[in-house]
Amino acid sequence: MKRLEIQAPAKINLYLDVLGKRIDGYHEINSLLVPVSLCDQLILEAMPEKINTVAKSFTHFEGIPWPVFLGLRKENLVTRAAHLLKEATGYRGGARIVLKKNIPIAGGMGGGSSDAAAVLQGLNTLWNTGLSREEMMALGSKLGSDIPALVHGGAIKMNGRGECIQAVRRAVPPSLWLVLVNPGLCISTGDIYSRYRPDLTSPPTEGRFDSILSGLEEGSLDQIAAGLFNALQRTVFQKYPLLEIIYNELEKANAKGVLLSGTGSTVFALVENRAQGCELEARIRGDLGCPLWTCVVQAIEE
Repeated sequence: MKRLEIQAPAKINLYLDVLGKRIDGYHEINSLLVPVSLCDQLILEAMPEKINTVAKSFTHFEGIPWPVFLGLRKENLVTRAAHLLKEATGYRGGARIVLKKNIPIAGGMGGGSSDAAAVLQGLNTLWNTGLSREEMMALGSKLGSDIPALVHGGAIKMNGRGECIQAVRRAVPPSLWLVLVNPGLCISTGDIYSRYRPDLTSPPTEGRFDSILSGLEEGSLDQIAAGLFNALQRTVFQKYPLLEIIYNELEKANAKGVLLSGTGSTVFALVENRAQGCELEARIRGDLGCPLWTCVVQAIEE
């Protein structure tokens, strides 16, 4: 095998609680994430020795390009994942990695982490290096907290700094539809966590996590919506008030549930079906009257 095409799905956090700071500098979290049908695309080609990553194209906001920090930089997650796999396995060859970005960059949907997870899995196949899923998850944890869950795939419960994961059962067929809205802000995860302080005035979280789990298992949109929670949302809204405006507009449009994904800048709304999602997408664009990236997606199994 000399060439492989793969997809790297975005993720959204239906629940994200921050339980405190660990002695290693990371934050202890309790989170529940699901992959969605918005995907980056990667082409992997076997090459002698060197690893080269290029961005072939990227998503635009109405003519305003998202910044893409890839090119020849060795420190991007995609290239780092490839080098890490090569070093861990002693593989002597290389690869050319072509990445087409569709997931908003620094948008709270794990695009970079998903790309890295896909590269670990794809090159493991292309290079025939023979690592198990668990071994790839362990490698991924050296690059980012979300990567083990994205290597695993599917709906996931995450604890610790993200390294403790457990698969979540979901109703089949999946029926979770969402509208994603992003105004083009690139938000630093590290910056948001450094600003975060526990909010004693937040509504109690007891029962919310279990409500989402039950909703996913039973296919109940109402139960999922009732459990939505993001402990970082207030911190993000304080620094980026436009995101709170988007949140409020989606709520006024009678979405089933609205939440900031991760540290932003993507806000998502739960809807009954694709048709309702398209209506909400058109309405929010008209009501806000500012450049927006929007997308109607469905939760997927992997």
